Amino acid sequence: MAAAIKPFYFDISDDEIEFFLDGARQILKSGTLILGNHTQEFETAFAEYVGTKHAIAVNSGTSGLEILLRLKGAENTTVLVPTNTNFATVASVLRVNSDVQYLDMDPKTFAPSLAMVKEAVEGKSYPKPLSGVFWVHIGGVISPEFPAVVEYCHSQGLHVWEDTAHAHGSQFQGKQAGNLADGASFSFFPTKVMTTFEGGMVTLNDDEEDTIARSLRNQGKRGMNFGGLHTDFGNSTRMTEIHALLGQIHLAKLTKMLATRQKAYELITAPLREAGIEFVSTDHMDRASQYKLMVLLPEGKTPAQMKQALAAEEIYLGGTVYEIPCHLQPVFKDVCPGQSFPNAETWCPRHICPPLTSGTTPEEAARVGEALVRHLKS
Repeated sequence: MAAAIKPFYFDISDDEIEFFLDGARQILKSGTLILGNHTQEFETAFAEYVGTKHAIAVNSGTSGLEILLRLKGAENTTVLVPTNTNFATVASVLRVNSDVQYLDMDPKTFAPSLAMVKEAVEGKSYPKPLSGVFWVHIGGVISPEFPAVVEYCHSQGLHVWEDTAHAHGSQFQGKQAGNLADGASFSFFPTKVMTTFEGGMVTLNDDEEDTIARSLRNQGKRGMNFGGLHTDFGNSTRMTEIHALLGQIHLAKLTKMLATRQKAYELITAPLREAGIEFVSTDHMDRASQYKLMVLLPEGKTPAQMKQALAAEEIYLGGTVYEIPCHLQPVFKDVCPGQSFPNAETWCPRHICPPLTSGTTPEEAARVGEALVRHLKS
């Protein structure tokens, strides 16, 4: 029996573990556990990587999403949000006392279309004024329509925020995710392309917003790391020095990790293309994080069937994006009640994500692609 192919891989070498342990020891001895050199160096390196002027480390991508809304004064407004997203995107809007208007998805990108955005902006009225759209680069895929979405929203006086939880290193038309609109929030959750255990990063290009964002993550202490003067209504959402240390390690190898993911994507999708099996392509992009490969299931095939069949061959599917759209989540039953989003209702529960990580070998990727075709065409 061939070795198991798993959907999660923590990419760290023995040498990197030793480097981390030495760094953690120094952090503990220094007594500077937050807002120290490691955080500052991680922020500087991340901003340089993404191409933004600023990067602000926070304790989660969710915290970053809320900070983005507050920076633009989007409290008590209406925000457009894809229903095909994580709990966090919707929750961040609700936490600033704003309303959510869901957007459906295009199965070619698993993101909304420009037409869907225009319909929501021009074809509906809302109790609270419309402030903008939270755009989610699902699976690390930047929709080819996204630049047009940004241009249209700006022409309407609306903000566009990027939820880049899946899109570390994704690039389209020469610019990276996180530097394509009015601010972005990355997640460093353990399953993401790179991790800091828990954590996130806000990326911005506005100097004043950078100042306020750093205040918002630090109990509103504008212009200072410590002290007792609170200017803004912030929260305690700082990243620790030890989390930032791991982030530095993973950021330094991110380009290499993405190259491995890209090779695996190519090897898995080659037989899918030949067999005519549909999946969400990243061929239009300069580079993709390849966080998730969304494979659309033909009629008569279910995720449960595929999981069982592939598991029998020691190939384990990863989580989908997302099996239950937000408008069908019990916790959000009062958000857009009675509205239907047919594409999401069809395709959220009718796709699978094969294992694809920075630890996937070419042999494993070829094995996954062959097994997918065999089971999907049977």
